[in-house]
Amino acid sequence: MNLPRRRFLHLAAGVAALPAVSRIAQAQAYPARPVRIVVGFPAGGQIDIIARLIGQWLSDRLGQQFFIDNRPGAASNIAAEAVVHSPADGHTLFLANGTNAVNATLYDNLRFNFVRDTAPIASIGRIPLVLYENSSFPAKTLSELIVYTKTNPGKVSIATPPKGTGPYMAAELFKMMTGIDVVLVPYRAEAQMVTDLLGGQVQVAFGGISPAIAHIKAGNFRALGVAAAVRSAELPEVSPIADTVSGFEASGWSGIVAPRNTPVEIVEKLHGEINAGLADPKVMARLTDAGITVLALPRGEFAKFIADETEKWGKVIRAANIKAE
Repeated sequence: MNLPRRRFLHLAAGVAALPAVSRIAQAQAYPARPVRIVVGFPAGGQIDIIARLIGQWLSDRLGQQFFIDNRPGAASNIAAEAVVHSPADGHTLFLANGTNAVNATLYDNLRFNFVRDTAPIASIGRIPLVLYENSSFPAKTLSELIVYTKTNPGKVSIATPPKGTGPYMAAELFKMMTGIDVVLVPYRAEAQMVTDLLGGQVQVAFGGISPAIAHIKAGNFRALGVAAAVRSAELPEVSPIADTVSGFEASGWSGIVAPRNTPVEIVEKLHGEINAGLADPKVMARLTDAGITVLALPRGEFAKFIADETEKWGKVIRAANIKAE
């Protein structure tokens, strides 16, 4: 049977529109069940706190539970691998962080490519870092520290959290850019690092601002510089390291990603809801209390940010010949 041309074109247009209609309906129905936000670190840490804040916001906004699934181990590689191999339907998300950009080069046996195998949804924040020392240490400024380490090669220890974390990589970058000869001492827990710095077992430390700020304000520690390119709201009187070491910049970061090929309509829905949370004064205040500087990038810029961070730290790892433990 021959159909009139006008009716044929109408039917053809309807058929062509079906996939788009289906995708829109899928996004409108999302989430259809509880959503997992996988975290590669134990409960109670800074990354976990971020995930729980965002998860609660999304639960309240979207009417389904967004629950946190902590899967620590292998510097968050176990969690990342589980997510990239999950169904790409928006019901499994990952709280990505700076460690994932480092791991892409640090580990040469990963069974996934983080940049290729994830769909960036929304950046959340930066985690400011600070270089600080025991207040009894003779070098009292960043410039003096650099001079002291060059005249006393190998005699100064800089404590950091574990190898591959943001502070550890910041310390490696600092060594490279200044040419100093120091001993990096990675700690499993930042609390123990702070304790040993107080006791004088190490002289200098690179870490997050939050664990050190009370001791800095009490005068036990002296802050030498913040690692971000601009001053920190938590330590407004402390200059960026870049004022002394031109071009230096390092900080932790966090954001939500999903498995590759997650429908763009779902990705955009989550992006909009998360950014609405980041603009909410209560959420912003809680992130600030946790030591997080809000970073709300457009999706395309967040994807570029992850790729740039991966390339940046890959260069540092190769130049310093850093090996995973």
